[in-house]
Amino acid sequence: MTARIAAMQRHLLAINAGSSSIKFQLFRADGSGPDARLERRLVGQLDGIGSHPRLVIRDGAAAMLVDRGFATGEVASVEAAQEIVADWLSASATPLDAIGHRVVHGGADFTGPVPIDTAILARIAALTPLAPLHQPKNLAPIHSWVRRRPDLPQVASFDTAFHRSHGALADRFAIPEALYAEGVRRYGFHGLSYEFIAGRLREAAPSLASGRVIVAHLGNGCSLCALKDGRSIDSSMSFTALDGVAMGTRPGSLDPGVVLYLMREKGMDAARLERFLYHECGLKGMSGISNDLRVLEKSDDPQARLALDFFVHRIGKELGALTAVLGGLDALVFTAGIGENAADIRARIVAMSAWAGLAIDPAKNAARRMDISAPEAKARTLVLPTDEERMIARHMLAVLGG
Repeated sequence: MTARIAAMQRHLLAINAGSSSIKFQLFRADGSGPDARLERRLVGQLDGIGSHPRLVIRDGAAAMLVDRGFATGEVASVEAAQEIVADWLSASATPLDAIGHRVVHGGADFTGPVPIDTAILARIAALTPLAPLHQPKNLAPIHSWVRRRPDLPQVASFDTAFHRSHGALADRFAIPEALYAEGVRRYGFHGLSYEFIAGRLREAAPSLASGRVIVAHLGNGCSLCALKDGRSIDSSMSFTALDGVAMGTRPGSLDPGVVLYLMREKGMDAARLERFLYHECGLKGMSGISNDLRVLEKSDDPQARLALDFFVHRIGKELGALTAVLGGLDALVFTAGIGENAADIRARIVAMSAWAGLAIDPAKNAARRMDISAPEAKARTLVLPTDEERMIARHMLAVLGG
């Protein structure tokens, strides 16, 4: 599985498996090394796993190839979704020369992408307790393709790797050093997204790329990252993907005493706590309605309003903390599903952060222009789409050659 890609082998499949979806893109690499041109040939997603599954696949020109719904029981797990995607790719005779995977947790040792072999698989699996919601889902497509095509090189790209540039202060909790040595430390996540945005800034706004930038990756999972000269300095997420700002179903920062209370007074064991913290909190828990921000924005329920207000409040609070870490702010970048599409949420966060020199032009914000800054703003506000799958493809080229 670790063979290098020969010069003529250029079809790279990037797989991004989450807790309720599998996203994938197929690229053709023209050229070699970091300067290779990646042409998108396919883009697909099977989402709504376990609820309302739907497979959508388009070609590189965005023409629809597949739009198929499934009964809930047909796609009850990521493993089942992976087999449906792999069956379609095989039946359509899609050319494949290598496969890359997003892996959420790389622990302390994985500081960059690696070719996958049996030993690497075992080390990734050993990190499952640090990301119990995500790691098994990331591993499922890897195992599936090992069974189907053991000849194909596979590469793991870690969401934590981009943050290994953190200094000692950003990397630690105030706990005994022995636990830090065991790996209990602040890792940070969404690294593939932040790495892509850091590179995109060098192209789209080179004057900002070397400055003090905060990127807000806002989707069902949310985090903020402080960049200085394109490197991660600090992040809102830490040991697990539960920390930081409130998310779709995760609470964000939580007093550890709450967990002790739930154990003592509510009788929750580890398994019940895990279910509660990963699936029953966040926007869904506060509103009692939905984890979907679009649903909450349309609701007249006071709890929906409260959940949205809290969401904005926590992001603004974290933005202030990271601005302090950076010693000032040159730009704020919004990305991911909410960050790229929710104009009102962007406006509210920026209004709360006016003290940092941020201000936006309402018309540019509504049109989702790349630079939505107001003329009087001292710090710029950008909206940049992320592309984790393209970042995975770049990692494949770097690791396997071609």
